[in-house]
Amino acid sequence: MQDTPLTHVHIALGAKMADFAGYNMPISYSTITEEHFAVRKSVGVFDVSHMGEFIIKGKQALDLVQKVTSNDASKLDINEAQYSCLPNLAGGIVDDLLVYRLGEEMCAEGEQAFMLVVNASNMQKDWDWITSHNTFDARMINISDKTGLIAVQGPKATATLQKLTSIDLSAIEYYTFRKGSIAGIDNVLISATGYTGSGGFELYVSNEDTLALWNTVMEAGAEFDIKPCGLGARDTLRLEKGFCLYGNDINDHTSPLEAGLGWITKLKKPATFNGQDWMTVQKATGLSKKLVGFTMQDRRVPRHDYLIFDENENEIGIVTSGTQSPSLDIPIGMGYVQHQFSALGSKIFIQAGKKYMEATVCALPFLD
Repeated sequence: MQDTPLTHVHIALGAKMADFAGYNMPISYSTITEEHFAVRKSVGVFDVSHMGEFIIKGKQALDLVQKVTSNDASKLDINEAQYSCLPNLAGGIVDDLLVYRLGEEMCAEGEQAFMLVVNASNMQKDWDWITSHNTFDARMINISDKTGLIAVQGPKATATLQKLTSIDLSAIEYYTFRKGSIAGIDNVLISATGYTGSGGFELYVSNEDTLALWNTVMEAGAEFDIKPCGLGARDTLRLEKGFCLYGNDINDHTSPLEAGLGWITKLKKPATFNGQDWMTVQKATGLSKKLVGFTMQDRRVPRHDYLIFDENENEIGIVTSGTQSPSLDIPIGMGYVQHQFSALGSKIFIQAGKKYMEATVCALPFLD
């Protein structure tokens, strides 16, 4: 397993550690529920330094990004970001990712620069995939091993971090970012693209400055009872907001349209992209399955890969994610079902052993 710049801190804090995507990562420090509510009600801090970061720059950097991603990166101004995915040639998803349009200080004259932030589990796969399509005047630089990433999330995140920077954090709108000094550390990328649905910022920083930044943030948030949070709470938080997790809810065999990600799939953007023809046909002919959210009538939590049935015990789908929602105090889940069972209010049944547990298809997100 690889360590992040903060692994020793997590161990010293008594975190429950586990292998996640080849990294020694904290699952929880206290309880998942306590950490979950710290983020929903105040502020929590996550080490997400395991994520991958690729720089793409050059005169045709935009052309390469447009070729490999489903969203329309030509719409991005400097200091803007967008959620997107890397489609494969059959309409599946190689990975989901964030695309950042970087400033001109990164470039020579006539060039543009982007940063792609990808999942740790797919880092090498993504690099190889993008490289295989780089027939453009564009350079790729993998800065993953040099970059630390701290996510400061929750309604008190702004108050915590504003103490540490002269940048007006309230001016950083959702899916925008700034670069500047924070906690005396220069050239930090401060991004508002959170994965918890409770507001906050992601701080991209060099590895050697990650520990100092973590410690200073924890000190600044002490008055708000700031908590270090692990991947367990990150999962319950994202699921309440209906955010997809790669490997669970989306993968190489699920299309963005089936996953409800049509809003990041710009089939008419002014550039051709991988899988575009396949997804255009899929949209025209209609979906055979769809990712839905559901709430359980039973108190038992639905688990990944549990089968889904109709009321006549015909198999109609599969659970992709499930948890006990701390905020709603009920079991919730997401899964793919045959399209005719995807309407809101549809009754479905989750198989757990010999038991069929009733559930109801509901709107996403589970929590506003």
